[in-house]
Amino acid sequence: MEPGKGKILLSDPFLKDPNFARTSVLLCEYNNEGCIGFVVNKKLAFELGDLVEQAEGIKLAVYEGGPVAPTSLHFIHQKGVLVKDSVALSNGIYWGGDFEQILGLIRNNQISADEIRFFVGYSGWSTGQLEEELAEKSWIVAEADPSLVFSDVADLIWKESLKKLGGEYAYMGNYPSNPQLN
Repeated sequence: MEPGKGKILLSDPFLKDPNFARTSVLLCEYNNEGCIGFVVNKKLAFELGDLVEQAEGIKLAVYEGGPVAPTSLHFIHQKGVLVKDSVALSNGIYWGGDFEQILGLIRNNQISADEIRFFVGYSGWSTGQLEEELAEKSWIVAEADPSLVFSDVADLIWKESLKKLGGEYAYMGNYPSNPQLN
């Protein structure tokens, strides 16, 4: 499968880069200038209300989106019809939009915790960089499944996404992190 906006990148089980070990990265932008995505399965120890003054009292998890711009805040959601300026990715997944509107929808219970995900930082690749990493077999490309992307069990997203691909990929999720310790 080819990478593209709305696809998910699953790291190879033996990828050595600690930023991306056993990660699932949702691609939000993919073009000739490069790629942007968010690691959807690295939950951080704080909540949105801890980071943003306007979100005080909102107790939604925040995830490490990637190593680029670690002080920036981003979000994906499933309410594109309601959120002005959101960008459709695929399978009912949307990127960004009006942040103040998002906060209002959360406070009015029109967006639930299983329909939105916030990220600090993002993952980025320059022109041709992701293609090189794909040729090196550092990543496996899959369709983004909203039930996994927004799963509250972040640790299972990578493994279940591989399993869903079937065949040889289904077993990769069971590989030990360090085969030398096996």
